[in-house]
Amino acid sequence: MNLIVAVDRNWAIGQNGDQLVYIPEDLKRFKALTLGHPVVLGRKTLATFPGGRPLKGRRNLILSRDPAFAPEGAEVFRDLDALLAAAPEDAFVIGGGSVYRALLARCDTAYVTQIDAAFPADCWFPNLDQAADWLVAERSAPLSHEDLTFRYTTYLRKIGQDRP
Repeated sequence: MNLIVAVDRNWAIGQNGDQLVYIPEDLKRFKALTLGHPVVLGRKTLATFPGGRPLKGRRNLILSRDPAFAPEGAEVFRDLDALLAAAPEDAFVIGGGSVYRALLARCDTAYVTQIDAAFPADCWFPNLDQAADWLVAERSAPLSHEDLTFRYTTYLRKIGQDRP
């Protein structure tokens, strides 16, 4: 599987159930990378989407223990094993924090938008620069939006690092 995430300089990813910042160019990249691929997400991440509706053009696989949660246009899985049985290799894990933590070890490629700023946050992603089993495969030149500088970094799991 793949994952896609936007982090600040401290590897923070969110506060109060939402992303730290929305960068139009990054949202376009997110769409370009994930369109036509299944996306794996949690219930709270779905709530941040426009109208709280699943993403169009993608099979939405949602991990939620809430038995009453059944959004139209999405598949809900009550446990990780059921989700893993349904998620194909080309799926993208798109958040939130608990879903990233549950599935990071199952991912081989990480598309990370690194924002050169620090935001107030209550949710973090593991620092892949300090992770022994990940290496940088590609890093873009710095980009900017308004007063923010950011770059795209693609990480690959090192060969020989087995997944569960």
